[in-house]
Amino acid sequence: MAKPLEPPKPTRKRRRSRASKGEEFEVQHLAETADLSPNQARELLRKYGNDWRKLEEEAKSFKA
Repeated sequence: MAKPLEPPKPTRKRRRSRASKGEEFEVQHLAETADLSPNQARELLRKYGNDWRKLEEEAKSFKA
């Protein structure tokens, strides 16, 4: 008789040094629309996730 399937073990979230393909698109979009460098956009995205209202507010303070 076969063993019943076990649920997958929980994994820890890892911090990545590079953005995934979709995240890199967001970095480019934020950098272009808010006139930021890609590094500044990446930093904001790491800090605030995809809360675009907050990202736009913070992007304005980066430029100031």
